[in-house]
Amino acid sequence: MDKINQTFTSEFLLLGLSGYPKFEIIYFVLILVMYLVILIGNGVLIIASILDSRLHTPMYFFLGNLSFLDICYTSSSVPSTLMSLISKKRNISFSGCTVQMFIGFAMGSTECLLLGMMAFDRYVAICNPLRYPIIMNKVVYALMASVSWLSGGINSIVQTSLAMRLPFCGNNIINHFTCEILAVLKLACADISLNIITMVISNMAFLVLPLLVIFFSYMFILYTILRMNSATGRRKAFSTCSAHLSVVIIFYGTIFFMYAKPKSQELPGEDKFQTSDKLISLFYGVVTPMLNPIIYSLRNKDVKAAIKYLLNRKPIK
Repeated sequence: MDKINQTFTSEFLLLGLSGYPKFEIIYFVLILVMYLVILIGNGVLIIASILDSRLHTPMYFFLGNLSFLDICYTSSSVPSTLMSLISKKRNISFSGCTVQMFIGFAMGSTECLLLGMMAFDRYVAICNPLRYPIIMNKVVYALMASVSWLSGGINSIVQTSLAMRLPFCGNNIINHFTCEILAVLKLACADISLNIITMVISNMAFLVLPLLVIFFSYMFILYTILRMNSATGRRKAFSTCSAHLSVVIIFYGTIFFMYAKPKSQELPGEDKFQTSDKLISLFYGVVTPMLNPIIYSLRNKDVKAAIKYLLNRKPIK
């Protein structure tokens, strides 16, 4: 019985920015504003991509999936983070922590694959425009999105189950805003070699491989663009690519920093680095989903026209 009591944890305590109480209200306001922008921006994009037939293309289908993913990801963690900042209630149940970890990891894994799929879509559209409707037909791009979601979910099930089966020996203080998997692994009082091995494999499958697809797709795209005779065509192609590349750089830059080198132990004297990790994680979890619809979609003329059309529609009586 003593052994069970030492290893079982019924709830966790999320530290967040408890060491910086003066900044908590500032972060509360910033996160709340960004969360509202995420809900509105991504929500508008989803509605527009569904209701406007002009946006029924593979690119906007993937963007709609990306927007839905961003809403799900932020909604799994931001409300609890806001609650902890304003009410000082920082505890989360074991099951709640498990769900939060699963959703976060699933959405992150899925987004990696979706960005790779979107790069391939742009490659076919620019490098093989005549065959684009045949290659990227509705069945194909729906299957591509389904595989991304299913793979991300399976990956998250594996990583979450391996992490939450570990004994924590009564250590339940998570030095993070959310139940982020690396922060939880630091609490384990058992060997986490299996977790590290599976995470390295996951990094290869969900970070490196999609990034290779993106890299080679854009190498072919750049080669094709430079051979175009039309200046207008080159500008349009560069505009589409620059928006997608901006999302890729922001997303992969932050996620590589957090997950490319998982650490099993917390070394002394790393408080500043831990705070930096938490803020980078916050950037990945809130700022990136906020920027996605802005830099990739809401600046797009087709999306603007669709939103304007929807706003000017007369309600059916």
